[in-house]
Amino acid sequence: EIACGILFSIVVLQTIAYQILWDVQFLFRNLALVGGLALVVAESKKEARSIFAGVPSLGENKPKTYLMLGGRILLVFMFLTLVRFEFSVMQLFQLVIGGMLMCLVAIGFRTKLSSFMLVLWLTLFNIYMNAFWTIPAYKPMRDFLKYDFFQTMSVIGGLLMLVSLGPGGVSM
Repeated sequence: EIACGILFSIVVLQTIAYQILWDVQFLFRNLALVGGLALVVAESKKEARSIFAGVPSLGENKPKTYLMLGGRILLVFMFLTLVRFEFSVMQLFQLVIGGMLMCLVAIGFRTKLSSFMLVLWLTLFNIYMNAFWTIPAYKPMRDFLKYDFFQTMSVIGGLLMLVSLGPGGVSM
């Protein structure tokens, strides 16, 4: 939990230091990172122990449940950064399929399957769109693509946590 707090403060500090709080794409990517951090914190929460030994609990852990819900919703903000207002078959396919999977993750319906599909989709998209290794080292565009690549990898990690943990208590 302490490490997640430090990482959260770095995300906030990064937003302030780069002075691009009002850049919507940057803001949505940071919200997706915060969602991933919320999932990590939720995973670290332990079930409350009963004072009576051997008595089963209802399995209800309110902070963990709400952290999972918030993390799930914030994680899908990554897809809003991928929306481009171009009219092509690939862009339309991305909007329809990605949007549908994003909604399924947000509401918690078939979360493990839809998260896994988003992992596959984002991985392919990330390798195709943010191929920083194809740009010579002296060009500034390489740094921008590398930044986008690793931020997208962070969100993929959060989605893999959803594949592992499931949607949490507040889901369909």
